[in-house]
Amino acid sequence: MEKDAAINKGLFYAILAAMIVLGAASFLYLINGQHPEKAWQAYHINFLLWSAIAQGGLLFSIVMHLCKARWSGPLAGLSEAFAGFFPVSFVLFLVLFLGREHLFPWLHLDLHGKEVWLNMPFLFTRDFVGLLALYGLGFGYLFNSLKLKRVGVGVGVGWTRTGMDGHGPARTGADEAAIRSKMTLYAVLYSLAYALVLSLIGFDLVMSMDPHWISTLFGAYAFVKAFYIGLGALLILAAVVALVQGETSPLRPAHFHDLGKLFFGFCLVWADFFYAQFVVIWYGNLPEETHYVIQRTMAPPWNGLAWFVFILCFIAPFFILLNKRVKTKPVFMLILASAIIVGIWLEHLLLLGPAWDADAVRLPLGLWDALISLGFLGLMAASVAAFLKLFPELVPTAPAEVN
Repeated sequence: MEKDAAINKGLFYAILAAMIVLGAASFLYLINGQHPEKAWQAYHINFLLWSAIAQGGLLFSIVMHLCKARWSGPLAGLSEAFAGFFPVSFVLFLVLFLGREHLFPWLHLDLHGKEVWLNMPFLFTRDFVGLLALYGLGFGYLFNSLKLKRVGVGVGVGWTRTGMDGHGPARTGADEAAIRSKMTLYAVLYSLAYALVLSLIGFDLVMSMDPHWISTLFGAYAFVKAFYIGLGALLILAAVVALVQGETSPLRPAHFHDLGKLFFGFCLVWADFFYAQFVVIWYGNLPEETHYVIQRTMAPPWNGLAWFVFILCFIAPFFILLNKRVKTKPVFMLILASAIIVGIWLEHLLLLGPAWDADAVRLPLGLWDALISLGFLGLMAASVAAFLKLFPELVPTAPAEVN
């Protein structure tokens, strides 16, 4: 049985490696072809999507800690594994700078005074500092969370493996209280940075593509959406872990039901933020605002995509998640969450596509987009899997039986 498990793990990592290589090869092939902008646009969308998933995924554990929620139990550790993508996301952001000529339509336009804010050195510097602060605070929270988990089993609280073997001094209640206090501090700081940095990323890397359109709610829309898909990714990871562990898994139907209710709630919040922006622009009827909405919801080829995204990310989940039994089934929730993440990928295309190609007669979707996205999926899965292997205490396990 152990031999079969080793073979399955080897096959799993081989598949992930193949996905990453295939995605990277597709990206490099497109860059050196006649339309390098297609490669950078697919890269840009995937950077935004997978980074948001990692940022929102970790936020679940932080929210549960701040709320002192006990029901999250084994789910909190899994959510912390998404921090494994933070270093990858940071490197991907640095690479994004190389494609700036293909991504920012306003680079050579007259911005009528907005050059103070919209210029490459300042834009990438502030986003660099923001992501560095966000990821640093995330790792600060994770460091103390791991220490607390090791205190819980009476072992050392260092990062070394020796503590996991039970060696090192036992910790007192005062040690545990100090660690919890530090966790709370990092949790609060990460939450604030999360809202500020994701708002900044939303303004700089999405809204700025159409430099003459603004929405003061766009930042909040960006970080709410990130938590929505972060919960979806957590559902997928929890479902995979539960299916692999089988009957021995501590992840019970009640965990999926509770997480499914939270997922349902943020499905409503995401739609509410979309509606709040839409209705104000619609009734204000200002030409400099309405053109953005009209182009994406009424003009072909984007109008069909807008309806598809709305149905896939809100209408379908709304009615499906009303059913209690569906929320308790890992397989169903895995499929639903995967579909919603695909829908949010398309939502990014809906927001960015018209700015990149205002005269498009058909949707700019093709095989290369799928292959590059597959590479990013492989990076995310490999990062999470490596993090869970490095810190096995994040993996939920059934409590040992007492004789």
